[in-house]
Amino acid sequence: MNNPAIINQHISESIKHQRRVREWSLDKMSEITGVSKAMLGQIERKESNPTIATLWKIATGFRCSFSSLLSPSFNLNNSNTHHPFDDQSKINEENMKIKTLFSYSPVTKMETFEITLLNNHRQESSAHINGVTEHIHVLSGELTLIDGGLEVLLKEGEQYILNADVNHGYQDNIGKTRFLDIIYYP
Repeated sequence: MNNPAIINQHISESIKHQRRVREWSLDKMSEITGVSKAMLGQIERKESNPTIATLWKIATGFRCSFSSLLSPSFNLNNSNTHHPFDDQSKINEENMKIKTLFSYSPVTKMETFEITLLNNHRQESSAHINGVTEHIHVLSGELTLIDGGLEVLLKEGEQYILNADVNHGYQDNIGKTRFLDIIYYP
């Protein structure tokens, strides 16, 4: 069962670990991620549940994958590894739900999410590191992708490769849209 306390504990531990490995103070991390020092401290102490947007800012600042903040990575020695779905790797917000299907793998340099947007929600994301692309496939609904200054309409069964190293975003156009987001890190 999806347990927010377990997810938040892992997020807290992952962020602390990433910061300590880099020998960053909270001040430096705040400057690099654009997330306030107070908020970062609260997340590390498990006093605050970060939003999806905040987690993306932190992952981008660390130059790490989004999924690495959510759940332990699988130790993949090859790309032919079977593993059960980890129900602990789901995030549910009022207008956006993210299910990690495949955590980041250094072998494939990819991670895969199933994302559901509700209530005509528009989710904007700042640029990821240079060269990152998102391969989007709409499972149901109707999605507007924001790729820099360009807006692209996608319907069920359609796909698009998004340049994620620029500001970008996604918008549900009909009340509920589900799509796959396969993120490639160069």
